[in-house]
Amino acid sequence: MKYALITGANKGIGYEAAQQLLQAGYFVFLGSRDAAKGQQAQQQLQAAGLDQVQAVELDVTNDESVQRAVAVVRQRTPQLDALLNNAGIPSNLAHQPSTIPLGAIEALLATNYYGVVRTTQAFLPLLRAAPRACIVNVSSSIGSLALQADPTWEYYQVKPVAYTTSKAMVNAWTICLAYELRDTAIKVNSVNPGYTATDFTGHQGHSPPHAAQVLVKYATLPPDGPTGQFFSEDGPTPW
Repeated sequence: MKYALITGANKGIGYEAAQQLLQAGYFVFLGSRDAAKGQQAQQQLQAAGLDQVQAVELDVTNDESVQRAVAVVRQRTPQLDALLNNAGIPSNLAHQPSTIPLGAIEALLATNYYGVVRTTQAFLPLLRAAPRACIVNVSSSIGSLALQADPTWEYYQVKPVAYTTSKAMVNAWTICLAYELRDTAIKVNSVNPGYTATDFTGHQGHSPPHAAQVLVKYATLPPDGPTGQFFSEDGPTPW
């Protein structure tokens, strides 16, 4: 059996990705900052006949929480075949680069960037123990510097400064980590699930199951799959 852990998995895209990986035969750990919500998500999946699932309390902004989650996973398996860094928070669209409070940027980075780094570093020994493994860093086209600088891009006027910065940093870290792991059996990619109907978007956009498909695709890559790249459902995305 293969094992996957998804952060922010109690709802939205993370929950749907968990369901699809379960259907593909994976055992899935549902990382959730709120333990009760994680348990509720686990029960919903089990009620649907998807039994190989376990909720894990995991706050990506807290070192002790992440280390406890690692210990929980180790109790069941010595390896992890996929890590989906999905947990994230949105930013205030009204903030302007010249006036945004530093605290607002720090709050976004704590979850969207430092949380990704912290969680990946903590679970990397388990990923290294797998015959091959995939790390999916959930990003956004909003974090593409090339697109943000292109006046012809359809979302050119959308400039949530803290969120854009956090996802651009995730993309840069993806490149660096993939390079470090280039001679291992671990694939590392940034993946943009697209404009999805979640709490982030006021439930506008395509469905979470649709968005989850692209995450699952890059969480289950073959041995010759790509690494150090940025993808959406349409293929490669410019950095």
